[in-house]
Amino acid sequence: MTFSPVSHARSMLAALAALGAMSSVAAADIKLGAAEALTGPAGQYGQSIRNGLMLALDEINAAGGVKGNKISLLIEDEQGKKEQAIDVFKKLIFQDKVLMVFGPTLSNSAQAADPIAQAAKIVAFGTSNTADGITSIGDYVFRNSVTEGDVLPETLRIAAKAANLKKVAVLYGNDDVFTKSGYDAFKKALEDLKIPVTTTETFAKGDVDFKAQLTKIKAGNPDAIVLSALIAEGAPIMVQARQLGINLPFIGGNGMNSVKIFDLAKDKSDNLWVGSPWALGSQAKENQHFVVAYTQKYKASPDQFSAQAFDAMYIVSKALAKIKLSGNLEIDRKALRDALPTVTHVGATGAFQFRETATKDGKPGGYDAKQAAIVSVTKGGKYSIEK
Repeated sequence: MTFSPVSHARSMLAALAALGAMSSVAAADIKLGAAEALTGPAGQYGQSIRNGLMLALDEINAAGGVKGNKISLLIEDEQGKKEQAIDVFKKLIFQDKVLMVFGPTLSNSAQAADPIAQAAKIVAFGTSNTADGITSIGDYVFRNSVTEGDVLPETLRIAAKAANLKKVAVLYGNDDVFTKSGYDAFKKALEDLKIPVTTTETFAKGDVDFKAQLTKIKAGNPDAIVLSALIAEGAPIMVQARQLGINLPFIGGNGMNSVKIFDLAKDKSDNLWVGSPWALGSQAKENQHFVVAYTQKYKASPDQFSAQAFDAMYIVSKALAKIKLSGNLEIDRKALRDALPTVTHVGATGAFQFRETATKDGKPGGYDAKQAAIVSVTKGGKYSIEK
């Protein structure tokens, strides 16, 4: 079947238009912002996110925008650094005066920058940060990236059954909010499944030599290695493990679910298990449209991060279609915040809706994604869906 990005977008935007009457505001750009790691070790995630956002944006604008208004997107490089993410958020919010902000890319950066958005009462919409607790920052914090706590237990359950795992080793980054959150989720899931841990080893962001940890892991004779890592460290960990004769399954988190693993680990990338609401091989028509459109535009395969960003732009578009823009930035930012929780969407990542969270003191918090995980395993340079 052949999919037309423009005709698909037109049909989606026709549905959006039905959600509200045409705004009395004259047609003008709806200015959104994005703070993403376009350079640095997290650049492979940020570039995919930028591509996904822009693909959806181009489709929406080609189909007439939202109620006659085109969307513009200001994208700033936050380099995967907390301090830079804070600076970029301040620029987009207070200087550029955007309606809302996508990003930042990493959970570490979100923990640092999202409070800026919360205090300014402007939506921060994460498409890739999955550490638990991000949305407890406040009720202006949203994300459509499913948390590690939701995905990892299912990934581990399916991998353990398929590979008949009796005991595992654990390796995780101990200086990063995301990888520590992944470790906590894996630890609880292993306890719930009653799978013993032979060895627990740690590393730090920027490390390049993991042979000492892997040698200790090998000595414990596990059936698999549970790995909570970003791909900059995770890929060389897999390579060095294979070099040491450790040909066990790796069970990874969100940070390992990227087609970049095949570039970085090459033939050492087989037998990596990951979970996500999105899978390249999904035959749903919405995903097939996305995959075809992305591949045509960027001459490369999409990944989870581009898919989530693509869906996020459409989710925001649906929320925009529900409100009447007044031209008063403070009022419009709140109106968008109030509309977002009511949005449901079926996109590249499947059926989506938000679920409300709470702050640490029990007040209404932000909104996480409510989606089911698809578990895949790498074989021969591809992700294959595991039933």
